[in-house]
Parts: sequence; structure tokens; C-alpha cells
Amino acid sequence: MQLSAASSIGQQQTKTARKAGVGARTRRTAGAKGKARLLAALAVIAWTFFLYLHFPGLSDTVQVSRGNGGADDPCRGRYIFMYNLPPHFNADIIRDCDKTGDHWGGLCASLGNAGLGPPLDDRTDGVFTGEGGWYGTNQFALDVIFHNRMKQYECLTNRSVMAAAIFVPFYAGFDFARHHGSAATSKELMVWVTGQPQWAWRMWGRDHFLVAGRTGSDFRRSSNVGPGRGNDLLGMPAARNMSVLVLESTLQHGSDYSVPYPTYFHPRSDAGVLRWQDRVQGQRRTWLMAFVGATRRDTPVSTQVRDHVIAQCKASNACAMLGCARSPGAGSAQCHTHTPATIMRLLQKASFCLQPPGDSWTRRSVFDAMVAGCIPVFFHTASAYKQYRWHLPKDHLSYSVYIPDTDVQQRNVSIEAVLRSIPPAMVVRLREEVIKLIPTVIYADPRSRLETIKDAFDVAVECILDKVERIKKGEFVGSGRPVSEDPPNLYMSTESAFRPKSSVSKE
Repeated sequence: MQLSAASSIGQQQTKTARKAGVGARTRRTAGAKGKARLLAALAVIAWTFFLYLHFPGLSDTVQVSRGNGGADDPCRGRYIFMYNLPPHFNADIIRDCDKTGDHWGGLCASLGNAGLGPPLDDRTDGVFTGEGGWYGTNQFALDVIFHNRMKQYECLTNRSVMAAAIFVPFYAGFDFARHHGSAATSKELMVWVTGQPQWAWRMWGRDHFLVAGRTGSDFRRSSNVGPGRGNDLLGMPAARNMSVLVLESTLQHGSDYSVPYPTYFHPRSDAGVLRWQDRVQGQRRTWLMAFVGATRRDTPVSTQVRDHVIAQCKASNACAMLGCARSPGAGSAQCHTHTPATIMRLLQKASFCLQPPGDSWTRRSVFDAMVAGCIPVFFHTASAYKQYRWHLPKDHLSYSVYIPDTDVQQRNVSIEAVLRSIPPAMVVRLREEVIKLIPTVIYADPRSRLETIKDAFDVAVECILDKVERIKKGEFVGSGRPVSEDPPNLYMSTESAFRPKSSVSKE
């Protein structure tokens, strides 16, 4: 009996112990599940916060594409996310442009029509097509034009995780005109951009790009630049990670990439482009060569070929010239002596348009001339061949003529004689190539959209996307070649440029 009672007590103790163990395990399991649920809840909160930061809203005026990113998505690999910047980085700058004194010159009055400027009336002499698409566009208006075009980009997205690149709509060129020598706004922008989650969580800015619609030298201050001129936007660490589209690259393997100057022509449809190409193709060219521009004072020796070009043009019966005076103020360096119609009328009547350097290597006139179907004549490789590599052919002699500046300055080579030596059949081919390039050097009206034709905006965006993809693959992508390096396909002697080899002297 005693053994039996002891055995019963032991069994009860064992059961109690088992129950206690089970209860402890149950409590531990419940505690673990509670912790897991808590962690899951925290993860959901964190992820929600991430999504909130990662997908900031866009302006109501922006059209947003909502593809799925799949193989059947036409925007796959082409999506662009655009920051909704605080307005003092863009809208407020141009809103207050009339309060900034004489820095703006004629720029302030030329920002209507989405940045294109006032429409050009062509009721009198038929210089233009008479169908619209022509505006008095300022050569420094690209910041606004590009921004408005981006609002119409068919693959714009408000989901930055889907974007291949990120656009920063900062009006850097206008800020330069407003605050000569001050980089305060640019520095403030860099603080804002680098504080966004898209900066660090993606590529530390290497997939970001912005437009600074002036020459790159305006944004790369050096020790020899006096006060009141230029800022150091391109030298800022964050900006060096981004791509900056400028009208003229500094060619220092940096982050600045050259894109064409805005012209007067901003077509609204593919048909408008094609009609204009047909028009200039059939244009009767009564002048061998033409030059639109003025002399430059205190220019570097490297750009003094301009005076020689002007002197030769004035001395030739085959050269037409429109002398220009600059618009007052630093905001606009374009010719105000003649109307756009006067300028375009002359360019349409010339076979060759002379393009010597001026204040800098490049000129807006290059693109005005090409729109007119006029073959550009360059005197320095940095005027086009080392610039605009996204928009102009690698075979430079397929669309232009090159006469080295040293030949003109030191050997007194006759520009007229060189141009007359080009066989007529080759002149026809050069002009056909220039006319074919017209779409790639113009910016379509931002309020419309071309269907099948790619303009300068489309080309630039595609090249940005290609650059970002190459960076992701580990490639180094620089903005340009050193200025001392000549690109290929340039002939060294004007004597042998277009003549058959059998007729070239072998001395």
C-alpha cells in the first residue's frame, strides 16, 4: 500500500512537472510569436515609411506613365523619375526675373510659350513655313524648355524604384544669370538632393541629371576667373556624380555633356519637320558662303581666327554678311541687330555658313544654319567635333567642312578658294546630310509631342539612359576628349581635302 501510494504521488508529480514544462514552452512560444508579430509590425511600418519617402508626389501638370516594367512594357528601361523640387529652385527664379536688374538682358521677356519666347509672324516674306512652330527663342532658355519637355515625356513615372534615371529640374542657367558669381542656390540644391532617399539608395547620384543651359565654363570657376563671373556648380562633389547638360562642354572628362543650343524652330508634329526639310532641300542658294556675327574684343589668341574670317568674307563677292551687335546686359549674347527672319533668310540663301569661335568655342549660329540647310564650316575642332557627340555624326566630314584656324591665320589660306574646290556632287551630299540632321538639333514644342521623329531632347534622354546603364556595368563614362586630342576623320591639309588623290602634289 505504501509503495502504491508513493508510486501514485510520483506519477502525479511527474504529470505536474510535464504540465509545467508544457506551460513554460507554451509561454515561451507565445512570447516568441509575440516578438515575431511585433517585428513584423515594425517591418511593415518601416516599409510604409520607406515607400512614403521613396515615392514623393509629382506636380499635377506632369503626366505619369504607369507601366508594369515587364517584358511587354514599351517603357521598360526608359522610365525617368522627376523630383518635385521646392519652387525656389526653378519656378520662383523665373517668376522674379524682372526684379534682378540688367543681368537678364532680354532673357526675362522671352520665357513665354513654355520657354520658347514670342511667336514669329511670317505673313510678309515667307521666310518660315507659315504654319507656326517658329519663335523668338533665347539661346539660354534651355532650362525651361527641357523641363517642360520632360513633363510630356511618355515614360515619366512617380515610382522612382522603376526609374532608370532621375531628372533634377533645377534652373541652373537662370540662377547663373540672376546671381553672377554666387553658387549659394546650387549649394542649397546639393544639400536637398543628397538628402533624398533616391540619392543613397540607388547610385549616389550617378543616375541623376540636370540641365544648365549655358557653357560649362560658366559653372566651373577657376583661379583666374574674377569676382562676379561664374560659379563652381560643376566642381561640387555631388554635381560631379550627376550628369549636367550644358550648351558647351569643358571637355575635361567631367560630368558636363554638350547639347545643341535652342534654335528658332520648334515644330509641333512630324509633318511640320518633314515639310521644313522639303523646303530647305529645294531652296535656291545664291551665295557661296555667309557669316552672321560680330567681331570680339579681348578674345584669346586661340579664337582670333574670327577676325580673319570676317575680313575674308567682307573682301569676297561670294560672301554675304550680317554684322551683329549684342543685346544689352549679360543675360543675352544673341544678335539683336537683325530679326530672326532676316537671319534665317540669309542662311537659307547660302551654301556654306562660316562658324569661327567667338566668346567661346561654340555658337548658336551653327544650329540656326543647319536648320536652314546651310553646310557649316568650322575652324577649330572644339567648335563642334569634340562637342555634341550625342547629336552629330562621328564622320565629321559627312556634314561639314573643316579649315584649320592656323591655315587661315598663318598661311592666309583663302576660304573661298577651299569651298570652290569642293565638287558640286559632294556639296549636294553634304547638304543632304545637314538636312537629315535637322530633327536631332532642334527642340520640339514642349506643349506637343513628335510621334516618330526624335529631336534633340529625345537624343539627350536616350544617351543619359545609355550612360547610366554603362555605369551600372562598371564602365567609366567621361564627358569628352581632352582639347589637345584631334578626333579622327579630319584631314590635315586643306589642299588635299576634296581633290582626287591623283591631282594632289606629292612634294
